[in-house]
Amino acid sequence: MRFLQFAVAGAVFAVNLLAQGIQPPHTQLKEGDMAPDFTLPSTAGGKVTLADFRGKANVVLAFFPAAFTGG
Repeated sequence: MRFLQFAVAGAVFAVNLLAQGIQPPHTQLKEGDMAPDFTLPSTAGGKVTLADFRGKANVVLAFFPAAFTGG
């Protein structure tokens, strides 16, 4: 069991090192620009589109990789 924990920790460390060399995609967006429309799956099973909230409410998009998973 100890070996498995060490192997997983090593794999996470290696992925972090590799990910640091990846550059984000180039975009023409600048600070203050309107966000492009997008659609994402909701936790309720439907879909949520940014345009549904435009002009009605502020939107905060938070991304937590592997959050709320069993692993």
